[in-house]
Amino acid sequence: MSTSNPKGSALITGASSGIGARYAEQLARRGHDLILVARDQARLDALAARLREQAGVRVEVLRADLAVRDDLARVEQKLRDDETIALLVNNAGIAASGPLAEADPAALDALIALNVLALTRLAGVAAARFGARGRGAIVNIGSIVALLPERFNAVYSASKAYVLSLSQTLQAELASRGVQVQAVLPGATRTEIWASSGLDASQVPDSMFMEADELVAAALVGLDRGERVTIPSLPDPADWEALDAARGALGPNLSHDHAAPRYREAFAPA
Repeated sequence: MSTSNPKGSALITGASSGIGARYAEQLARRGHDLILVARDQARLDALAARLREQAGVRVEVLRADLAVRDDLARVEQKLRDDETIALLVNNAGIAASGPLAEADPAALDALIALNVLALTRLAGVAAARFGARGRGAIVNIGSIVALLPERFNAVYSASKAYVLSLSQTLQAELASRGVQVQAVLPGATRTEIWASSGLDASQVPDSMFMEADELVAAALVGLDRGERVTIPSLPDPADWEALDAARGALGPNLSHDHAAPRYREAFAPA
């Protein structure tokens, strides 16, 4: 960790706008140095200049398209080499609209490359580096559609279910190594992802939209409290705990040496 900044640096993907930019602003106010990763050089430079002036922190800009393997490799190498990095915010992602049967294969490839492959590769490098040091945190930005897949685009929902599953597995793998892993599941949030993905935000009631600033503020409180899964809109955390407990209760009966009686009764010989 940096000797000049005991908080270390936060590497944030998708940092030029929306949720990523709000993470940059709020982490800078908390005193973190920043490494901002996104495709839009001009926006990154403008955000970095403003945060250096306003918060007095060190801000590095790393332009990269994480769906491009060479760019992803450069960001992975940054995570390996920079000993100041103590927090990874895996935020970069894109959405999609329409049914799978009508999807453009190239668009599907791009979504999976960014939402799944890039997030996994960066989380894997961070897990190795932070685990070796015995400290650090990985924040993976998912979505509530991981819990309600039938209500949104199939591939986007599946990619966010993957983010949740990966985060839960990493939590188990890293629990004894001093590394915190948080999955953040936003609901509808006012960002540019709606327009850029061809989604009609007017079909969503205003009462369901959260501003990105408030979303990130809530997520950081959840991180401070050690939450493994943070759902900023959820009024009663007991609802998530009950769902998680029900999932765990399935465990003893998910794998047996015979099919359940209701199936065997149908195929067993008389």
